[in-house]
Amino acid sequence: MAIGELLLAKGIISAEQLNKVLHQQKIAGGRLGDNLVALGYISRGDLETILQEPPPVAKSIEATGLESNFLLNCLLRIMYISALQTIPELSEQLKLSRQIVEDLLNFAKKEALVEIRGQSEKNHNILRYALTHAGKERASEALRICEYLGPVPIPLEEFQTQVQKQTITNEVISIEKLRKAMSHLVLSEEVVRRLGPASNSGRAILIYGAAGNGKTSIAEALVSAFEQPVYVPYAIEADGQIIKIYDPSVHVTYPTSANNGHPSDANSMFLPHLEHDPRWVRCKRPYLITGGELTLDMLDLDFDVHSKYYEAPLQMKAIGGIFVIDDFGRQRVRPHELLNRWIFPLERKIDYLTLHTGKKFAVLFDQLVIFATNFPPEELMDPAQLRRVHYKMKINPPTVDEFKEIFQRICDSYGLEFSEEIMAYLLNSFYIKHKVPFAGFHPKFIAEHVIAACNYLGTPPQISRQLLVDSLEDMAILPNAPAAESA
Repeated sequence: MAIGELLLAKGIISAEQLNKVLHQQKIAGGRLGDNLVALGYISRGDLETILQEPPPVAKSIEATGLESNFLLNCLLRIMYISALQTIPELSEQLKLSRQIVEDLLNFAKKEALVEIRGQSEKNHNILRYALTHAGKERASEALRICEYLGPVPIPLEEFQTQVQKQTITNEVISIEKLRKAMSHLVLSEEVVRRLGPASNSGRAILIYGAAGNGKTSIAEALVSAFEQPVYVPYAIEADGQIIKIYDPSVHVTYPTSANNGHPSDANSMFLPHLEHDPRWVRCKRPYLITGGELTLDMLDLDFDVHSKYYEAPLQMKAIGGIFVIDDFGRQRVRPHELLNRWIFPLERKIDYLTLHTGKKFAVLFDQLVIFATNFPPEELMDPAQLRRVHYKMKINPPTVDEFKEIFQRICDSYGLEFSEEIMAYLLNSFYIKHKVPFAGFHPKFIAEHVIAACNYLGTPPQISRQLLVDSLEDMAILPNAPAAESA
């Protein structure tokens, strides 16, 4: 359900107003919500309130959006493999309300698939259920079809609706937020000024420049400027197939009150208060970075022939967040092939994925894609591809003053004394004399080298001229440099 249809279903706008705003969007472009506000059909505050509503808790089998037989197979698989027997335990595992689990068990009982085995040992008010012989056969058949045992998935259509509600372009990053997020980096005012509009656009960004000047650090810092939570499903269902999306290595949970109401005791009689459908995880906007290991296969659904369900591709896990292609141009896949794969998604914000059955379906491509590289853009992209990367930012080497500030901060963090004498020696005898360009990573490299050398020598951490020479030689920017006298 699109946002316009959602507002129509809630009775907030009429069908006539929706048609008018869709016509206006075709003419003026922009987001549907912005056009709704511009035409006076809804206030900005009311629109944001609706868009930030969490996924409602499904209170019936019909409300899950899934077929009852599909849900029943999920239940039987869990009972067969995990030996869970009570409604609270099954509810917690499947992330369904206890009422839905009870309804499924009652249906299974009528079909002679389960039977009651008495009271729970921990709580006599709770009944224990077990699979019958017929139930075990049905569960075994369900496992042959699919071995997925996690929380019940979300239908694809509901997933698409939630993605639209929490799209990254709905959250506007102010210059104050951006400066705060970048405060630990030494950046020129021009970089901060240009990065803001690029971040708010939701369009692809190419960050390029010499190695070691903070391109990846900028991308990493940017994610902290986004503060709104997003809801990520454990899994979704598409054409009867299950696709796992939630990944603890990518998705960081956002604090909720009382862990969304889940009781600590699975055998408690008390019903938990759920703030949102527990099949969704409330998370910070995802941040996913990939480098030279990226292949085209990692951008397609990964079907496990043994378990018979899918792992979502990288861009699907990054939906609603930031996806960084680091060291762009050094992947095992050629840059042109990667960009050709993404020409349509970058332009239209829609990606197409194919199931092993041959069924193809569309999924929203909603993330801020950042390409970070030290290659010139024209070496990586042809004109058509460059056109689809709307923002291009060159990160220049630090100036003398910026380099000094970086060095000062690094010395403070490592407990090293910052000496103007050593800095003057470094600038005049090395960078200026040998015409070596500054790089943002040099101070950290020097500090780490000094700490390691002092630990080896058993001396207090202190920067000397000789250790400066050693560290610069290790960076391969001063080949055959003569030994320096001690400071």
